Amino acid sequence: MKKYIYSICFSSVLAAFTLFVVLDTFVISRPMEYVHEQINTSMFSKSQSGSIADDITNDTDSAKTDSADTSDLQSDSTTGTSEEENSDSSEKSSISDGAELIGEYQNDQASIRLYKYYYESTTVYTADIVVSSSEYIKTAFANDYYGKNVTDKTSSIAQQNNAILAINGDYYGARENGYVIRNGVVFRDTNDGRDLLCLYADGTMKIVNSGDQTAQELVDSGVWQAFSFGPALVQNNQVDVTVNQEVGKAMASNPRTAVGMIDTNHFVFVVSDGRTTESKGLSLYQLATFMKNIGVNTAYNLDGGGSSTLYFNGEIINYPTTSGRSLKERGVSDIVYIGQ
Repeated sequence: MKKYIYSICFSSVLAAFTLFVVLDTFVISRPMEYVHEQINTSMFSKSQSGSIADDITNDTDSAKTDSADTSDLQSDSTTGTSEEENSDSSEKSSISDGAELIGEYQNDQASIRLYKYYYESTTVYTADIVVSSSEYIKTAFANDYYGKNVTDKTSSIAQQNNAILAINGDYYGARENGYVIRNGVVFRDTNDGRDLLCLYADGTMKIVNSGDQTAQELVDSGVWQAFSFGPALVQNNQVDVTVNQEVGKAMASNPRTAVGMIDTNHFVFVVSDGRTTESKGLSLYQLATFMKNIGVNTAYNLDGGGSSTLYFNGEIINYPTTSGRSLKERGVSDIVYIGQ
C-alpha cells in the first residue's frame, strides 16, 4: 500500500513539475524592462544622416532606376534574364521571369517597393528597401517590454510604432540565451553559440560568431541591431545552407521570414507563405537560393512558421498561419520595421 501511495505522489509531483516547466517556458509572461523610446544613436555621425532623395539623385542604387514595370530586385539578380524578359512583370509569376509590383512608399529617409513572386509553388513577398541611414531600420518589442513570453501580433506592434513596413523578428522571448541588441542597446548578453546577424551603423550587414565578441563589444564596434535565430542563408552572395538543413525539428516546407542586404543601406525583407493549398512553403535552401537570385549578398533566417508576417501600409500582406488556420497571426516578441 505504501509503495502504491508513493508511486501516486511521485507521479503527481512529476506531472506538476512538468506542467510548471511548460508554462514557464511557453506561457507565463515575465516583463523585465520597460523600453519605450530606449535607443542609442551615438554610433551615427551627423555625416551619415540625410534624405533618401540624395541617394536617388546620385543614382547609388539600382532599385531607384525608372525601368518600366520591372522588378528592381530582379534586375540586380544573378539569374541572367534580360531587360526585355523582365518587362511586363505583372504577367510573370516565377523568380526567373520577374515579379509583380504590389506597393510603394517613400519619405525622406526610406524608399520601399513591395513585390510578389511565385517561386517553388509558394507566394513570396519581397520588400526592396533603400534607406539614407541604417538608423531607419528599427526594432520594437511587444507591449514596449523586454522580457520572456511577452508577445503581441506583428500588426499590433507595428501600429503602436507607426510602422509603414514591418516583419516579425527573431522571437527572442522564447529563449533564455542569445544576444539581444536592439536600437543600439544591449538587452541580453548571454551567448548561445549561434550565428548572429548584425546590422551596423555604416549601413552594412554581417553574420558573426556570437562567441567572438561580447554584446557590448559589438555595440562599441557600431552594431545597431543584432538577431539570434538563423541560420545564415547567404554570405558573399553564396548560399550558406545545405539542401537538407533545417531549423531544429521544423518541417522542410514552411512559411519563412528573412532579411538581407544587397548593398550598403539597400536591404530586403522577405516573407513567404506556406502550409496552405495555394502555397507549399519553402525549405531553408530554397529560401537562400531565392535570396541569392535576387541579388542579396548577405541573408539571414528569422523566426518563421506561424510567426511569419509582413505588414505594409496598414495591412497584413501575406497569409499568416497558426495551427493550420489561415489568416491567423501568432503573437511574437518583436518586430523589425521602418516607420513613417
